[in-house]
Amino acid sequence: MAKLFLLAWFLTIDAGAAERWATVWTGSSHGPYPVGNAVAQPDLHAVFPDASANDQTFRLILKPSLWSRKIRLRFSNVLGARPVQIDGVYAGAHASAGRLLAGTNRPVRFRGASAVTIEPGALVWSDAVDFDRMETERKMAVSFHVVGESGPMTWHAKAMQTSYVSRPHSGSHGAEETSDAFPFTTTSWYFLDAVDAMVPDGTKVVVAFGDSITDGTNSTINGDDRWPDFFAARAKIVVVNAGIGGNQVAAPSPGGGPSALERLDRDVLALSGVTTVIWLEGINDLGSAKATPETVVAGFKAGIARLHARGIRVAGATIISSLNSTATHGTAEVDAHRKAVNEFIRHGGAFDSVADFDAATLDPETGGLRAEFRPSSSMGGPGDGLHPNRAGYQAMANSIDLIQFRP
Repeated sequence: MAKLFLLAWFLTIDAGAAERWATVWTGSSHGPYPVGNAVAQPDLHAVFPDASANDQTFRLILKPSLWSRKIRLRFSNVLGARPVQIDGVYAGAHASAGRLLAGTNRPVRFRGASAVTIEPGALVWSDAVDFDRMETERKMAVSFHVVGESGPMTWHAKAMQTSYVSRPHSGSHGAEETSDAFPFTTTSWYFLDAVDAMVPDGTKVVVAFGDSITDGTNSTINGDDRWPDFFAARAKIVVVNAGIGGNQVAAPSPGGGPSALERLDRDVLALSGVTTVIWLEGINDLGSAKATPETVVAGFKAGIARLHARGIRVAGATIISSLNSTATHGTAEVDAHRKAVNEFIRHGGAFDSVADFDAATLDPETGGLRAEFRPSSSMGGPGDGLHPNRAGYQAMANSIDLIQFRP
């Protein structure tokens, strides 16, 4: 079915339909490396000895929600302290490990130049990249060389995806199709934070906006089985993941970066072609920050108003149970506050629709996550009772009413 959908999409392109840019992948930035909540991260002290890239090449592996014959890339230095220069930028189809599919690697330019300097606090879009060969079933590999020393690296810790890095002082290797120059691995993304594709006008883009439960903690490394992944496959629409582990609705947090309200412009409103947001958040406000339900609700109302002002629909996702999980999130008081926020999400009338993830994952006997959703799919073991596993994320995605997302 997915292949038939993609075939129909390409036929629409070939038929000369009106086209526009749409964001098809995101990796929301939240802090300078190493601040954040990575999963299964190797020890990178030898790779980034000063917590900085230095004359080395990244090969980041990512899965666009759709491929197109024309794409562009957004690079970020929003949390950097000095200008970062990158060159030798390429985009191609991933084969396996650090290798590329032969013949797919394409150079990326910036206003016609092969290098670009990104000032601290800035975002930079590349020129359009043309692909004459489409590999829709494969992931994308974006390679780039950091010239000199980068200083603090803007990153997304919890990629849940293996990417590759060359040795410090090893130079530019993005044009190479082999993995020989990339001995080190990482489960995070650096500097790159969005990919756009040229798509038929009218293509819907859904942003999954939230915290670690959207980011994918306890899902499978390289498995693409977060709830937004399952939902995209089920709904046959573009879904991009703007989750950040540790993120909060109303206030910034040390590992979770700027609050949802602070990052709304960058991570949602500045993306291309966004039509709907599914917002799952609040448990870190209630657990880590000990915020009141009223604070979370006020944050939701403020964010919804800004999204509605841009014509974007907002689906509220109920907060799943964390009862008897961690010391901060698992108390009876937090659970009572969670239920109060869920009451607003379900019946407050502020959201355009509701995704009842709580109902899909709750064990009515224990009040916590259902037993089959608790064991970790990332690292094995019993799980933490806060984050669902692969099966739990699938149940969440399957609970979403698809009617509002149909073309």
